Amino acid sequence: MTHSLPWLHPERVALLEQALRERILVIDGAMGTMIQRHELQEADYRGERFAGGYDHAHHPHHDGHGPHCGHDLKGNNDLLLLTRPEIIAAIHRAYLEAGADLVETNTFNATSVSQADYHLQHLVYELNKAGARVAREQCDAVEATTPGQPRFVIGVLGPTSRTASISPDVNDPGFRNTSFDELRATYAEAVEGLIDGGSDTIMVETIFDTLNAKAALYAIEEVFDARGGRLPVMISGTITDASGRTLSGQTAEAFHASLAHARPLSIGLNCALGARDLRPHVEALSDVSPFYVSAHPNAGLPNAFGGYDETPEEMAGVLREFAQSGLLNLVGGCCGTSPDHIRAIAEAVRGLPPRAPRAALEHAA
Repeated sequence: MTHSLPWLHPERVALLEQALRERILVIDGAMGTMIQRHELQEADYRGERFAGGYDHAHHPHHDGHGPHCGHDLKGNNDLLLLTRPEIIAAIHRAYLEAGADLVETNTFNATSVSQADYHLQHLVYELNKAGARVAREQCDAVEATTPGQPRFVIGVLGPTSRTASISPDVNDPGFRNTSFDELRATYAEAVEGLIDGGSDTIMVETIFDTLNAKAALYAIEEVFDARGGRLPVMISGTITDASGRTLSGQTAEAFHASLAHARPLSIGLNCALGARDLRPHVEALSDVSPFYVSAHPNAGLPNAFGGYDETPEEMAGVLREFAQSGLLNLVGGCCGTSPDHIRAIAEAVRGLPPRAPRAALEHAA
């Protein structure tokens, strides 16, 4: 491991570590939930540069035919960083003004694996850099008005839609539709963009397959080595159902054991479950981890229409109990959450002491 490398931004890391020692920090809420409220249409996603359903800048002499032509881009939320950046900026701003200490870049699907669905895999670096820059600008603007509360950009690496551990074909258990090296290459490109755009940390999040996460962590270390400096790394997994395991079959404790070698700033859980169902798994992580622990659950479980019904007050009440039990260092929201949820969560944990990581407890003993 290359933890002997210096920090790329030592003053930012010092501010973050000081804040983590002092209080429970608040992560923002859902990006997709907020984008949906804008009821955007195909034209919003395309803008001018992608008006033909392909990248005019990448194919300036395109004759209107061929594999890159005319693909629907609606739903490619990461592309809004290039076509409607003011919408993404306003969402970041709303979360910051609701009390978030850290905002996540809108780069969940900014990998070649995910962008290939739209024939836009050449945009990986550009999307990640834009995602970090848009978030950075909003954090800096809000931090200037609250100098005692620094605001941080989490550069997000999503899980992709592929799984390196499991076959997508029930009749061919040995088949894989991606590889460690393919994932590692696209993650490295994404990390370069996230760093160049101004991220304070890198978070590998919504991990359902630990092998995918290992590819991301390997890529991160390769980029740090090449640059001769590093950012803090955050890890957040997903317990997929009531079995209490990730999709690739691990309990929270096994997940921790598989990734602890990366010595992350924090490790935690997000998505899939609401806070109430996530609690025993966050507690399991808290019991074993020497790192800071995070949780950003969904607003309950999805209803019959795929929506989320847990109110800000309900969610904040459950997460306050997490904090009172000494389980949390960072807390926020995932699917179905809004600035109202984050405001209520920030209020609920205010003044409660942050969890003491196990190493600190053992040292004190």
